[in-house]
Amino acid sequence: MSAFNNPAMTALGRQIGPELTMAEVLICPQETGFELRHLKNAAAPATELNTLAVADLRKLAQSTEQCAYRPLHAAPDLRQGWRCYAASEGELEQALNHLYPGAVADWFAAQTSNPPITHYREFTARQTGMYRRTAQLSDEQAARVIRACCHPKACLKRRLWTVAGLKPDSAAEKSLIPCLEPCAVLLDQARKVGDPQP
Repeated sequence: MSAFNNPAMTALGRQIGPELTMAEVLICPQETGFELRHLKNAAAPATELNTLAVADLRKLAQSTEQCAYRPLHAAPDLRQGWRCYAASEGELEQALNHLYPGAVADWFAAQTSNPPITHYREFTARQTGMYRRTAQLSDEQAARVIRACCHPKACLKRRLWTVAGLKPDSAAEKSLIPCLEPCAVLLDQARKVGDPQP
């Protein structure tokens, strides 16, 4: 049986060229396969970096240098000092999904003529329970929460969704990874703004 060719990975592979940066990860094609490393270690000799297997990247992405849990994989605090070899496009996909879950699929979806973007109002309108308060924020309140949660110092995903009065992120200030709808971290912050005052 032949291996399944993921069209998203095929399309991403065409973008790599001599190298490709995805958030904080530098991808460099090798004679066979790909090398991944932290962007800040781009010039480091391979002998100075810890060599990780593709499977090790899942654990790497779960905590910061200070061993704090990373609830948001797209936060700009990925640990440094490592390199990983992916022997095929399939292994590269696995590696990227460990580091940035769903990034490849979202990137591919964002290339279509009608990307599946869910804007703030549409997203919060279907929230229930404690999160239904998020729909009651004014556009100004929502924009303030979005600016804080989606700031480049907090998240490297390029926000394509928005709320009235706030433009989507530009590619230059963020990364290749698109954000197609509000995340749980933003929703939690919006809920706190929407909580009634005691």
